[in-house]
Amino acid sequence: MTRVNFALVKKFVSHHWLTIAFVAGFVTDFILLDAVDDAFDNAVLLFYVLLATASLVLFYVSVAERGPAWLVRFLARLTPLTMQYAFGGLLSGMLIFYGRSSDFLASAPFLLLIIGVIIANELVTKRSERLLYNVSLYFVGVFSYCVLIVPVWLGKVGDFVFVGSGLIAVGLTMFLIKLLKIIIPNFLTLQKRLLVFSVGCLYALLNGFYFFNIIPPIPLSLNELGIYQRVEERSAAGTYKVTTTKRAWYETLPWYPVTIEPLPGEGIACFARVYAPTDLSTTIVHRWSKKLADGTWEERAAIPYRISGGNDAGYRGYTRIESIESGRWRCSVENERGQVLGRRTFTIDMSATPHDLVTVFK
Repeated sequence: MTRVNFALVKKFVSHHWLTIAFVAGFVTDFILLDAVDDAFDNAVLLFYVLLATASLVLFYVSVAERGPAWLVRFLARLTPLTMQYAFGGLLSGMLIFYGRSSDFLASAPFLLLIIGVIIANELVTKRSERLLYNVSLYFVGVFSYCVLIVPVWLGKVGDFVFVGSGLIAVGLTMFLIKLLKIIIPNFLTLQKRLLVFSVGCLYALLNGFYFFNIIPPIPLSLNELGIYQRVEERSAAGTYKVTTTKRAWYETLPWYPVTIEPLPGEGIACFARVYAPTDLSTTIVHRWSKKLADGTWEERAAIPYRISGGNDAGYRGYTRIESIESGRWRCSVENERGQVLGRRTFTIDMSATPHDLVTVFK
């Protein structure tokens, strides 16, 4: 039985080794990555970029057989693995920092991208298709790195920073293509137009994700979002006093339906912790909306406030809305241009009396 199982494992690994290497990069990130402005995390992401670049170049050195036979064989076996490992690390790094948002949809585009990469790893076999796939994946990985790191370096977020970060990724990818043209000139000449077209389309697609607010504004992330009966100003210890209904642990899960019974004569509050890198200051908006009978959401208030980076637990802030009525509501945490970091949907029941109220400090 043991021999049979070992044989099956060996067969599985031999058929899916590229995907396994990709997933290994994903696992490494979940173990190592913590904060986007941490020096160690930056070094890990930079290592992935350098490893992906070196692996791509050396892989095609082996394809072109430019070197001793033993070196060509060694590179042909090693570089596809290191390349996929680096790609997995770059893409999963972006997914991790998006995944900190309380809104699953924030990370969905990159989750779908990773699923697509895994499928392509299994399906793409022709050498010409593999070149297009490798360069395209390299661009997406470097793009993810640039839009994550450049705002941290500059201490700014915004449209120009995002577009500029993407252009840096385009420049690095074009430099890689020029290197590959030196190594495999004839083969690359045949594929160059397709490669440039692919990079251009991906650049347009990722910018479309950004400008249509499909993805949130990295490097900001939402660490906590809650709806409460009352939030009071900071105490001398620098904490907020929160009045809320006592709930079981499972009732605090993001997808659990929440019902709020307001205190008599009072509104409700939306409390959020937004993580921002050190030296980065920006404006956050709490957008309050009520669901109408026809299923659409009507905006009732949009309340901005400034945040500053550097707090590992996230910058704490809250807003209140006084004009409320029973029904389905939501509070969205956004940046100034409307990109959603996360949102919480809940029900207001004006007819019920608040019960089991507790006070907590945040």
